[in-house]
Amino acid sequence: MIELEGVPELIDPVMVAAFEGWNDAGDAASTAVAHLDREWKGEVFAALDAEDYYDFQVNRPTVWMDGGTRKITWPTTRLSVVRVGGEKPRDLVLIRGIEPSMRWRSYCNEILGFAHELGVEMVVVLGALLGDTPHTRPVPVSGVTSDPDLARTMDLEETRYEGPTGIVGILQEACTHAGVPAVSLWAAVPHYVSQPPNPKATLALLNRLEDLLGLRIPLGELPEDARAWQLGVDQLAAEDSEVAEYVQTLEEARDTAELPEASGEAIAREFERYLRRRDVGGPGQGPGGHATESGDMPYLRDTSGGRTRPPKPQRPEKGRPKDGKDGDGGDAPEDPPAAGPDGNASDD
Repeated sequence: MIELEGVPELIDPVMVAAFEGWNDAGDAASTAVAHLDREWKGEVFAALDAEDYYDFQVNRPTVWMDGGTRKITWPTTRLSVVRVGGEKPRDLVLIRGIEPSMRWRSYCNEILGFAHELGVEMVVVLGALLGDTPHTRPVPVSGVTSDPDLARTMDLEETRYEGPTGIVGILQEACTHAGVPAVSLWAAVPHYVSQPPNPKATLALLNRLEDLLGLRIPLGELPEDARAWQLGVDQLAAEDSEVAEYVQTLEEARDTAELPEASGEAIAREFERYLRRRDVGGPGQGPGGHATESGDMPYLRDTSGGRTRPPKPQRPEKGRPKDGKDGDGGDAPEDPPAAGPDGNASDD
């Protein structure tokens, strides 16, 4: 039974979710949701019971000291709410967790139960996969849905993927069967530099989410982190002629393909994003679009901790991944349409 007594009535709520693990190359998706939670000062209002969904030999709990007291943090999925200010304020229900080890159908049903109780209008699931895309070019982000009407009205691809799937694919289909509009946004992470973090991919997901929901997301130091990440990979790639040649091959393939980033619609989206960021201030927002605390939102409080710079990227891996494995030794995520040579999702 779900009890949400501590959460006030929400305004046009949208649920945004990301899950660590198989569908989170470079930690790009989970970091994006963590960024939203930190910038808009979200407060956790619910957590799923870890005993029901996790194998603790796979995802082990951690022990830490709180003064002189030892405490345990269990792997789980947590929900928080943030209010996005502006002329038309709205709420986001943020879900951040680890891909469950078992009982996926029950897991998705529990999340859908929260969505129903909170009056969620749409679910957006963020994911990241390894692809043949150069780190020097804009990160391709594909928006897919199982709803033909949603695909048409929101300029998304109707998913045609067949094959192994992760919790992102399962949750999207569960939403579809429950009649809840659902969208998945997928960022393609260069497979030769798959180690987390990848702030450039995180930034691309947040930009696409902005376009999808018509929001202005405060980015903080993320653009600077993305530039520093790319410069670091540039330096590492330049030290190895074989890697540099391979990156050049990917660049040529990408540049000769039809780039959605160069289309009229993409240019229009970029201009709209510029206009959103240009309008500073407005109800519930401070300079730069940061949401501010207000007396009528008791669940908003500053839970953000100190922020550290992303570590220097590790040395790029030569060539393509072997045996279909990702940088963590697991299978590469395959929920979205398969990536083509240009890093964009194909129609097959």
